[in-house]
Amino acid sequence: MKRIMQSLKTGATELLETPCPKNQPGHLLIQTTRSLISPGTEKMLVDFGKASLLDKVRQQPDKVRMVFDKVKTDGLLPTIEAVQNKLEQMLPMGYCNVGTVLEVGEGVTGFSVGDRVVSNGAHAEVICVPKNLCCKIPDSVTDDEAVFTVLGAIALQGIRLSQPTIGEAFVVMGLGLIGLLTVQLLRAQGCRVLGIDFDEKKLALAAQFGAETINLSQQEDPVVTANTFSRERGVDAVLITAATRSSEPVHHAAQMCRKRGRIILVGVTGLELSRADFYEKELSFQVSCSYGPGRYDSSYELKGHDYPIGFVRWTEQRNFEAVLDLLQSKKLSVDALISAHYPLNSAEQVYQQLGENQLGLGCILEYNAENPLLHVRSLQINSKKTTKATHVSIGFIGAGNYAGRTLLPAFKKSRAVLSTIACSGGVRSTQLGKKFGFEKVTTDIEDIFANPEINTVVIATRHDSHAELICRAMQAKKHVFVEKPLCLTFAELENITSVCSVHTDLHLMVGFNRRFSPHIIKMKQLLRTLRTPKSFIMTVNAGEVPASQWTQDSAIGGGRLIGEACHFIDLLRFLAGAPITQFHVTRLDNILQRDDKASITLSFADGSFGVIHYLANGHKSFPKERLEVFSAGKILQLDNFRQLRGFGWGSFKKMSLWRQDKGQMSCVAEFLHAIKSGTGAPIAIAELIEVSRVTLEAARGS
Repeated sequence: MKRIMQSLKTGATELLETPCPKNQPGHLLIQTTRSLISPGTEKMLVDFGKASLLDKVRQQPDKVRMVFDKVKTDGLLPTIEAVQNKLEQMLPMGYCNVGTVLEVGEGVTGFSVGDRVVSNGAHAEVICVPKNLCCKIPDSVTDDEAVFTVLGAIALQGIRLSQPTIGEAFVVMGLGLIGLLTVQLLRAQGCRVLGIDFDEKKLALAAQFGAETINLSQQEDPVVTANTFSRERGVDAVLITAATRSSEPVHHAAQMCRKRGRIILVGVTGLELSRADFYEKELSFQVSCSYGPGRYDSSYELKGHDYPIGFVRWTEQRNFEAVLDLLQSKKLSVDALISAHYPLNSAEQVYQQLGENQLGLGCILEYNAENPLLHVRSLQINSKKTTKATHVSIGFIGAGNYAGRTLLPAFKKSRAVLSTIACSGGVRSTQLGKKFGFEKVTTDIEDIFANPEINTVVIATRHDSHAELICRAMQAKKHVFVEKPLCLTFAELENITSVCSVHTDLHLMVGFNRRFSPHIIKMKQLLRTLRTPKSFIMTVNAGEVPASQWTQDSAIGGGRLIGEACHFIDLLRFLAGAPITQFHVTRLDNILQRDDKASITLSFADGSFGVIHYLANGHKSFPKERLEVFSAGKILQLDNFRQLRGFGWGSFKKMSLWRQDKGQMSCVAEFLHAIKSGTGAPIAIAELIEVSRVTLEAARGS
């Protein structure tokens, strides 16, 4: 199947062939019939992509600060690589989609196969969309009309925030698609409307919908005209639906408004506000968030938890319904907004016209239901490689940032045969599959388990899937490399232990890479010369992560102690070289109940002890990871896996690297070498189980 993607690096648009996405619980799988190009939002993305690196920097000063912070902690080269990897990613374009339901996901009610639906899905032949971002289309509403629903909901949400009443005077700044829909919706609510733009054709459409207009290209003074329009009282509210870097629209809006008037920003403008403008009139200013309540709330959008109607009358989905009702009753008309229809195959030319300001107002993409690859879930993307008995043939599950930036380069460098890469969406896996030379890309992981030529599976998915995928892979007689953590529950740990006890000929490896770092190897060599117990202090300046991020969700990510602190429990276990006999956890009490501010004290069988301070309440300027070891009158101090210093070691003073090395490459290389040579696993299974059990007990407070 085909989908439209845009390069962040160059702004170029590509019609990418990817596998059909796999449906998920709480989602609908939809075959697209129409999608609408949003000329404002999508042109901004195209322009950003085409901008030079310097212009990109100017447009995102916050990201620049993040880059400088990363340079301080990780070094210049890893930061450059991270930025390049980010820019190499491609963005799916579009968010106004109409189609027919192919599959109804587990837990979804109110939808059936064959329903015509509108959603915020991308420009793609088949899409997978959460149920709360979909809405059934009334029979009397055509696909061409329904495809404007999402933009209509954006306009409607801005209007709801402005709380219009019959007879009020409104100004709409910017008469693109959203602005023209806003004009119609305000008129439907009995408001007088003044539309402002530079484009004569858009102004004519606004007039057709019942608005008075101001043509800025004719040097008309918007403030003076708005004052006349409001009968010298000042307008009741201004909705800014323009897209500009200038702060002038907000300044003009403030000048137009009456005392205690309302200004709602629906589009994008500069926000250099004048206090005097707002202070003297006690104006209210609010930014409207997309389609309405629920937007960017993962509980609503991804998990399908609706807001009670008695408390939140208008959600995203209910705004979709309202727009469709208006289309059905003909109180909202979009026929005049349609400039042209284009076949999906002409997408690259269409976006070139968009970037050159040559595209019409409302451009609809049409989809061909006869594409032979429409429902195919596995695609050959490179020629098949010959696999010898001594080769490691990889099936890779997951295509996230860590996989693309770190794991895949490591497996590629080790010259394993990269057979198949899988992820549920198919987009990122296709990009990575082409970049790293995989033979095949799939959205069906059964292809990996069933392929007899694949003898090794790499798991780089979200944490809650690790245990099941480990067991399935080993039962399919395949070696496993899983990114940490091993699992999230004691029951999962028992299942893994049981499977490993049966398949003793297979290697299971967790990505505990830090023990393979050159600095840690050097520390281990130095510590072997000491016969006295050691004291370890591991300080992890982890940084805050929003509560909404999936890693903080105990059911999906397990929380940060399970998901991340396991690295450091393993590291101290390796350096001590002795089993963990006891542990104690002290948490910082906090109202949010996050497990990201804690100290874990470990006792080892040889008399050593270690303290892991895992803290998210520090400052970015401090090293992200610092390890100190005290023993026999000597000290080792390692900062950010870049510089190791010795105190009291005689000949050893310092070991510095040009770039940070946390051992990822060596970790993968050791794992693959063990498979090829038939030697023991780099980390004994008993040690993996021990570290995982201690991690679970520490996180659960056992």
